Parts: sequence; C-alpha cells; structure tokens
Amino acid sequence: MNLNFQLAVTNVLLLWILTAPHEFSHAWVATKLGDDTPRLQGRVTLNPLAHVDWLGTMILPFLSTLFMGGFLGWGRPVYTQTAKLRGGLNGLLLVSLAGPFSNVIMAVILGAFGVLCHGAAPWLANFAFRGVELSLYLALFNMLPVPPLDGSKMLLALRIPTVIYQEIARAGFLVLTVLMMGTNVGRWMSVWSYDGARLIVDVFRRHAAM
Repeated sequence: MNLNFQLAVTNVLLLWILTAPHEFSHAWVATKLGDDTPRLQGRVTLNPLAHVDWLGTMILPFLSTLFMGGFLGWGRPVYTQTAKLRGGLNGLLLVSLAGPFSNVIMAVILGAFGVLCHGAAPWLANFAFRGVELSLYLALFNMLPVPPLDGSKMLLALRIPTVIYQEIARAGFLVLTVLMMGTNVGRWMSVWSYDGARLIVDVFRRHAAM
C-alpha cells in the first residue's frame, strides 16, 4: 500500500481553506433570507475556526486520502430554521446551493491565482491547482442527495415527507461510505473535477499568454 502523506496533508489544509467560504455562503444567504440563527451562532464569518468539524475537516479527510485513495470530508453544518426563511423550503434550497456555488467560485479564483504565481512560486501554483480540483470535487460531493449533504435539501424542496427524509438521514453516513468505497461514484467525481480544473486553468493560461 502506497501511503501519500503529502497529499493527505495537502487535502486537509485545502479543506480548511475551502470550508470557510462554503459555510459562510450558507450562513450569509440564510441571513439575507431572514433567518438570524447563523448570525447568532457566529457563523457569518470567514474565520475557518468557526466552521471546523474536527472529524469531518481533519481526521476523516486525512485518513480517507491516506488509506482509501479517495476523499471524504465536510465542515461544521450551518443550522437554519426553515420557518424563518423567506420561501420556506424553497429558501432552504437556496441556502443549500450557496455552498457548492461558492466552491465553483473558489475554483475559479484559485485557478487564476495559480496561473499568476506559477513562474515565481511553482510550489504555490501547484498547491492552488490542487485546490481547484478539490474545490470542484467538494461542489460535486455536496450535491449528492444524501443527508446531511447540501444536495439532500433538494429532497425537501421536492416535498418528500419529513419522516422519510429523517429515515434516510439516519443512514446518511453509511450510505455515503458505501457510495464512496463500494461504487464508482467517487472515481467519477474525481475525473469530472480533474477535467473541470484543467479547463479552468487552461482558460487562464491562454489569457495570460495573450
């Protein structure tokens, strides 16, 4: 078994960087839609320490990269009260989509940064390029319709009965583990995120060469 400690540490560092804007986006949109819960809980901030889940943001991504060759991780969830959100469940869907959308934005920012600093600091550029790929991967991962991931809120927006959602949620971690370890879903997301990252970086490289 080849244990890639460098990649495992890189993934954890990047997850800390990417988790902050992801969870901040959830909190910010919820606040704009009328729910003050994230603000009262101190989540409308880009401080990574406010959004870290030690298991999901450090231990699990390190071990999953090291031993499974894949990636599994998350930040501390932002709690919202659907009754306070304008639009109710539709508002909840907007709050949920804000996180993956922020990952796409971060992928673009990191791609531009990596191209800009490639000549002066290749190691930093490579770190940024890995961030592009991981950010897109997180966007795809979070769109899986499995609680507690963001994509699961689509089930609620489609008005699936709450009792059914709760039953799915009880097995959420098990379902995710089976999906990532026992199917090709993780590999597909890795391929798609790699292709997307290459497209983003190539666009900025072409513009830089003009």
